[in-house]
Amino acid sequence: MNFKGFILLLLFFNFYLASAQRNTIDIKGVVLDEATDEPLEYATLVLQNLDNPGVVNGGITDASGKFNIKTSPGNYIIRVEYISYKPYVLEKQNLQSSIDLGAITLTIDTEALDEVTIIGEKTTVELRLDKKIYNIGKDLTVGGANISDVLNNVPSVAVDVDGTISLRGNENVRILINGKPSALVGFGSSDILQQLPADAIERVEVITSPSARYDAEGTAGILNIILRKEKTLGLNGSINTNIGYPTASQITTNFNLRSDKFNIFNTLGYFYREPPGSAFFDNSYTNGTYTRIIEERDVSRENLGFNVNLGMEYYLTKKSSLTGSIFARFSDEHETTENNSQRFAQNDINDITLRNEDQSEDDKSYQASLNYTNNFNDEGHQLTADFQYGYNKEEVITTIDENIIIPDNQLLSEEAVFETETQNEFLLQTDYVLPIGDKQFEAGYRGDFEKEVTVYQLDTLNLNTGEFEINQDLTNQFNYTENINALYSQYGDKTGKLSFLFGLRLENTRLKGEVISEYDADALQELLGEDVDLNFDKNYLGLFPTVNLIYELAEDENISLGYNRRINRPRGFFINPFSSRSSVINIFQGNPDLDPAYANAFDLGYLKRWEKLTLTSSIYYQRETNSFEVIQEETGQTTADGIFIIRSIPVNLSTNKRYGAELGILYNPSRKIRFNWSFNLFKFVSDGIFNDVDYGTENTSWFSRFSSNIRLPGEIQWQTNANYRGPRKNSQTKYDGIFFLDLAFSKDILSEKASVTLNVRDLLNSRKRLLSTETDFFTSEGELQRRERQITLSFIYRINQKKERNGRQKQNNEEEEGF
Repeated sequence: MNFKGFILLLLFFNFYLASAQRNTIDIKGVVLDEATDEPLEYATLVLQNLDNPGVVNGGITDASGKFNIKTSPGNYIIRVEYISYKPYVLEKQNLQSSIDLGAITLTIDTEALDEVTIIGEKTTVELRLDKKIYNIGKDLTVGGANISDVLNNVPSVAVDVDGTISLRGNENVRILINGKPSALVGFGSSDILQQLPADAIERVEVITSPSARYDAEGTAGILNIILRKEKTLGLNGSINTNIGYPTASQITTNFNLRSDKFNIFNTLGYFYREPPGSAFFDNSYTNGTYTRIIEERDVSRENLGFNVNLGMEYYLTKKSSLTGSIFARFSDEHETTENNSQRFAQNDINDITLRNEDQSEDDKSYQASLNYTNNFNDEGHQLTADFQYGYNKEEVITTIDENIIIPDNQLLSEEAVFETETQNEFLLQTDYVLPIGDKQFEAGYRGDFEKEVTVYQLDTLNLNTGEFEINQDLTNQFNYTENINALYSQYGDKTGKLSFLFGLRLENTRLKGEVISEYDADALQELLGEDVDLNFDKNYLGLFPTVNLIYELAEDENISLGYNRRINRPRGFFINPFSSRSSVINIFQGNPDLDPAYANAFDLGYLKRWEKLTLTSSIYYQRETNSFEVIQEETGQTTADGIFIIRSIPVNLSTNKRYGAELGILYNPSRKIRFNWSFNLFKFVSDGIFNDVDYGTENTSWFSRFSSNIRLPGEIQWQTNANYRGPRKNSQTKYDGIFFLDLAFSKDILSEKASVTLNVRDLLNSRKRLLSTETDFFTSEGELQRRERQITLSFIYRINQKKERNGRQKQNNEEEEGF
């Protein structure tokens, strides 16, 4: 389209919008809490046209509880809703001219079966039968941040310095996007979450006791990330830009166009970052040429990426809709690591080497999804069907050269590594919900079919000829297939003060691996063990029951009990038997003999709510069999200059028992002050033997988080987040505690149409991993900092939107999981 054509199209669009505004009337009013007469901000007003029930209009209240909705004259049902309040309904209203409905008062609904909500303008947490919901609308410290930064502010969740996500101290967490596996998560890696903007998220659901509707993957539980999809009629959206130091810039746009027949939603994002990193290791060896090696690493990165999400929901009838969306993500990452090593023979420096590693990674992800929803009635009788296809491709080129710089300057080795990983995934899912009075029955099917192909080529420089030669032994292709078919059913009811949800899920898992390589099979077999099948085809059938109970001790007090059985399936990276080349002396090798791990988990919770304070607490226990553990051992091989090569490999240990307790307090002393504190204490005990070595261990650790939000003079908001993760260990490695502090200041401008936020993450630059490893053959002391202190200035401009203050808008039915 040329420029003139674009101008004509823009003029036509403006004319269309102007024409639509001519024959309209205004519906005004104010929504108040009946008990306190305080205004209810973000209450929802719905106008349903009786002459054409498929036509729905509406809006939300402002900070004073007021609304002013424009609509066409006609016959309407007027409905006012607010989470945890009984709806207000006016039937058969003939509206031919503008009208002021005056004060509409709402009362708290204490009999709501499907949720227990922490009520209060300042709160950000909601509790349900099977999950906690964290709304991020008021969290200032996510300005200019990514999804990983958001997760690090979520209660019960911790994100380590290298991006590893854990739930209650357990790293086996299932990540879902809008309730489903997604291309956004890539190959099961949390690295992708560091590339996506935080302002694309509406809420995060922490599901520690998943109902049978969810797949059974993830022994720690599920983190379900819900992306934004605007529900207000008309054209609205936002533009968010930020710049930061170290170099970081980002722009994200969210736009939504909703009419009576369709809803179009779109998110575009672009980022560019240069996050520096560093590491230090002091290694001592009992055997080999060198007794000690000190490594100092400097890491420089240059990362840029673009993502787009475009979708449309079309209302087929007043009860059914069809939603289609496409997602694409492109990123280009370049990382350079300089590793300076001082190598000692006894107590004297023998030589100093410099290893340069230059890595370029090109990632592409695509996803297309289609959803059909049919709401048979307003009581929750519903049928949904989903189809999703995802494609990921990662291409990595790494060049590695190592030189002796003292005493003589000479080249030791030079390598080029070419890696390509592709993933194709199909998802089929259908869910049926049938309310029977106060009861609810649900059943469904999910099929998840995934194939990964990893191609690895290693070229080594021949120092004699000066030519690169393909290493036929280590060049390989690994094909991995994972097919899962599942059926589930669950039933919920409320008897007196007791609400319950019982469910059962049947899952069949097929894991298939195929190695294509010219590698010496006998040598590889000897390294892994005689019982390991390099080309495997495994089939597992399992039942996964779930129980969730809530008993209301009083209107503002309850106890809950949850039980569920979960599975942890090994991913392709953990199974691929060919080693990585990120380090010449420390390699990672997958284990094709890995079997799934299974866990039984219990959770007992207590909730008490006062006028200004809310207390949540729970104790939990989990027993996992065949649990995974990454152990380090000698390979029996050495480098060309006599350094013993150490291998890290995941293995199935026998059991892992985890005990824990967590406590959370939300305190709102006034409308201008909000405090949020959480504490989690846990202990795990594991035992198991691999290659005649006992790797059993036990550890007690804890982490805590404190957040305050204070409104300063001049309507400036000040938020502080303080995090501490206590010391922890496994069978071979100890990790020191980590403390880090985030600050943010925000100011609304342009009549609240825009906001400016100054955000400092890791104010003290203390988010570093300190670790020590001790085995029979070597010891190591290390320090790792993946990302330094980040200062970000953000500007967001809202188009036909009010600022999100508390995220209490009621969610669409299709987004609500569980009962």
